[in-house]
Amino acid sequence: MINRQQKKADLRARRRRRVKKKFDRFDGKMRLVVNRSARHITGQIVDDAQSRTVASASTMEKALAPRLKGIKNKTEQAELIGKALAERAAEKNISRVVFDRNGYAFHGRVKALAKGARDSGLKI
Repeated sequence: MINRQQKKADLRARRRRRVKKKFDRFDGKMRLVVNRSARHITGQIVDDAQSRTVASASTMEKALAPRLKGIKNKTEQAELIGKALAERAAEKNISRVVFDRNGYAFHGRVKALAKGARDSGLKI
C-alpha cells in the first residue's frame, strides 16, 4: 500500500504532466513557473526555446530581504515575489507569459504570486 505522502506526490506529478502538455500550443511565449515549499516560494520566467531562465525572484534572495522583513504572512510574501518578478521581466522587455502552476492548486500562495505579477503589469 502506498503511503499518504507518496500518493500526494504521485497526484501532483500527474497534474503537472497534464498541464505541461498544453504548453506546446503557446509557441514563442515564456513560462512563469512557480515552485513552493513549506517555507519559501520561487517564481521563474523560463524561455523554453533557448532552455534558460530569463528572470527569477524568491523569498530566499538577499536582495529582497529588506522588503520581506516586516511581512510575516506567506501569502503576502508570495504577492511581493510576483511583483518583483514582474519588475524584473519588464526590465528585459517581457510583457506576456504563460502561467505554469507546476501541479499546485491555484489558490493561496500560488494565486497570490500570479496576482502580484498581474498587478505589476505582467500579462498572464
